[in-house]
Amino acid sequence: MPRFSVIVPVYKVQAYLHECLESVLAQSFTDLELIAVDDCSPDASGALIDEFAALDTRVKAVHLKENVGLGMARNAGMERATGDYLIFLDSDDTLTPGALHAISDRLKQTDEPDVLVYDYARTYWSGEAVRNQFAGQLHEEGQAPFRLADRPGLLKVLMVAWNKAHRREFIEREGFTFPTGYYEDTPWTYPILMAAGSLATLDRVCVHYRQRRQGNILGTTSRKHFDIFDQYDRVFAFLDRHPDLSAAWRAVLFRRMVDHLSTIFTKRDRLPRGSRAEFLRKARAHYRRYRVPGAPVPTRTRLRHGLVRLGSHRTYRGLWTALRVRSRAKRYAAATRRRLRGARLQLHYRVQLRLPVRADHAVFSSYWGRGYGCNPGALEAAMRELVPGMRTAWIAAPEHHHTIPTGTRRLRPGTAAYWTALARSKYLVNNVNFDRRLVKRPGQVLIQTQHGTPLKQMGLDLQDRPAAARGTDFAALLRNADKWDYVLSANRHSTLVWERVYPSAYATLEYGYPRNDRFQQATSAEVARLREGLGIPHGAVAVLYAPTHRDYRRTQRLTLDLERMLHALGPGFVVLTRAHHTYDAPLAGSSGRLIDVSGHPSVESLCLASDALVTDYSSLMFDYANLDRPIVLYADDWDAYEAARGTYFDVRDFPPGAVARSEDELTDILATGHWAGSRSAQLRRAFRERFCAYDDGRAAERVVRHVVLGERSGLPSVVPLAERHPAPSAAAPRDQASLPGLQPSTRT
Repeated sequence: MPRFSVIVPVYKVQAYLHECLESVLAQSFTDLELIAVDDCSPDASGALIDEFAALDTRVKAVHLKENVGLGMARNAGMERATGDYLIFLDSDDTLTPGALHAISDRLKQTDEPDVLVYDYARTYWSGEAVRNQFAGQLHEEGQAPFRLADRPGLLKVLMVAWNKAHRREFIEREGFTFPTGYYEDTPWTYPILMAAGSLATLDRVCVHYRQRRQGNILGTTSRKHFDIFDQYDRVFAFLDRHPDLSAAWRAVLFRRMVDHLSTIFTKRDRLPRGSRAEFLRKARAHYRRYRVPGAPVPTRTRLRHGLVRLGSHRTYRGLWTALRVRSRAKRYAAATRRRLRGARLQLHYRVQLRLPVRADHAVFSSYWGRGYGCNPGALEAAMRELVPGMRTAWIAAPEHHHTIPTGTRRLRPGTAAYWTALARSKYLVNNVNFDRRLVKRPGQVLIQTQHGTPLKQMGLDLQDRPAAARGTDFAALLRNADKWDYVLSANRHSTLVWERVYPSAYATLEYGYPRNDRFQQATSAEVARLREGLGIPHGAVAVLYAPTHRDYRRTQRLTLDLERMLHALGPGFVVLTRAHHTYDAPLAGSSGRLIDVSGHPSVESLCLASDALVTDYSSLMFDYANLDRPIVLYADDWDAYEAARGTYFDVRDFPPGAVARSEDELTDILATGHWAGSRSAQLRRAFRERFCAYDDGRAAERVVRHVVLGERSGLPSVVPLAERHPAPSAAAPRDQASLPGLQPSTRT
């Protein structure tokens, strides 16, 4: 008996079917059967199913003699299922890597519940992926398992069959089956959630829900949308057979029915021409049939309920026309206000440009207003410390203002105060570029700090790299570079690159990167506090996984199955996942020993808290090397990365540590201790000698003394590498013999 029976109904999906089935069979969890049901599909889907069945004994191919629809095809799959749990997957969707392992582990943790609800993300043809907006309902805090009455918010999650694992014994005992017609998930999901004796949740994206440009059944114009009325008849018939459930849930389901009916009606592409009035009349009949007198209606849905209750198509058309006119008027007024406000702000800026520059004012920003940090953050702190009377301000979006120190003025981009600061502050500091409308005045000093050592090609070198350049205006790039007075460099390699790819009259300061000063200044006590705050267990090896941006991909597809890797490494390891700053979504949801730190404001703190870095081609490796801690390169797609972006040297030939070219090789490097072995240390030593010459803990001081205080001699001399003492990791070198996976016979 397999653990899971994964049931995939198939109809006219030959373009997507291979990816769907492969996502199941490639799971690291292998105790499964895959039941693919060919619903008499007219394309090559049936043949594809047979090919998979011939190659993998876990695949059961089922061919129906006639097309029966999605619900009946799922029933046919259930009849042949033998697994402990039933998992449904639509044939154009996919399971995420490690999903079944995570589901199995959560089932064990929650004492084998009747139903486990997990998360999904919508994936669009453009490559964009958006997580379920009600993901917060799937938190794993509190009692588990539980009943629906304990967590009624679960009803807000999309009512579908494919985001749940169902205990087969429970389904068979209660006699649940799918009905015919559209919206077959409605009379399946609501009764199952209400009848389940035990429920649990998994806060992890396990399904990628494909949003097709065309061909989505529920998005087509058809009278089959009238099936929704029969489906809700089935839901309320179930409640009638279970009076105890009816008393608790009838009013809730009535409100959800009204919301559902009004949604279908207001979607302009659902109902055929001439059928809208009929649909509204049937909706009114259902409203009257199942209405619960006295049940409260939320304020935000009263208009929808009134529309369904009245059931008048003419009333709806008049209301809809009035709302559309009102909406257009509001949009026009808003656009007019924006234009007027923009004109006023630019006039304000022009006035400020005529006023004197303030010699004791400095304004900072980093990563396009994402918050306090990086090299500008370290310079801001040093400037306040070393220059008495200096007044500093930081530009950031409001949601990042909490990261800014209390002694620093907070500026919101696009405000009058923002333009005043740009016009009148003597010192302008950024690790990217300021607003393109910035006018660089005589007497102003602009410091371009950069935000990493360049491994990938930059600036003018991207002219021959269209995939990476993506329409970059190189003339504008050079106009921005002409505004720079100083450019910071962490090593001679960076200096040679910056001066060639950003040719202008600025001065390069080879003083090191100020953000890396902290690596030499932090204490063991600070490292311990950081680890505790991140939830890293005492004695565990914390691996920071921080991949870089891929120019040849539209989405940040995670190639590592981190759950599988952690399972192989055992409880002594924890992985901190850090998405690149250009992405808003995490690499993976936090679960157990997998901790998402993408939202943490300071990557330097994450480096200090970790014991090793796993990265690919990220410039973070150059900064992390200053800690003299192990680094492992995961270079599984070097050829594709090099072809799309271009690099200045092959990092595999001169790496900062061990190099893995596959997931299994990476796991082996970590499991055997090779990551912290003597060969790794030798590679790191050579790497540090080449790229860490100036990062001795006093880079920010040198920059401030040179640029602001005007000191040209007597600047702090650079401390040699051999005399530096970076903050030790929790697994210090003297303790490495006892690290998980590191045996006395360490491989070199």
